[in-house]
Amino acid sequence: MEDKKIYLLAELTIAPGFLEEVRAILKEALIPTLREPGCEALYETGRKDDPHKLVFFEVFSTATAHEFHLERDYTKRLTASLKGKLSGAPTLTKLSAL
Repeated sequence: MEDKKIYLLAELTIAPGFLEEVRAILKEALIPTLREPGCEALYETGRKDDPHKLVFFEVFSTATAHEFHLERDYTKRLTASLKGKLSGAPTLTKLSAL
């Protein structure tokens, strides 16, 4: 049986001077995201060797659940709030279960 879950690894590099502001923005979206139907996991982590690199691991039960997440107002506010606060483009990697 094919696994229809969506596994994502997202990496953001925060521009100097914006780290605490971005963490506050992310905190605002965490709880509502975890309450979404189909959101199975969302881990907000960082790298000890690069404190401005934030790494997220997300699991959604289906593509529809992930699309639902992207359409939420808090997700759109988060995306808009990050403009001008990142050093470079975010990296998004789609993973698959083994």
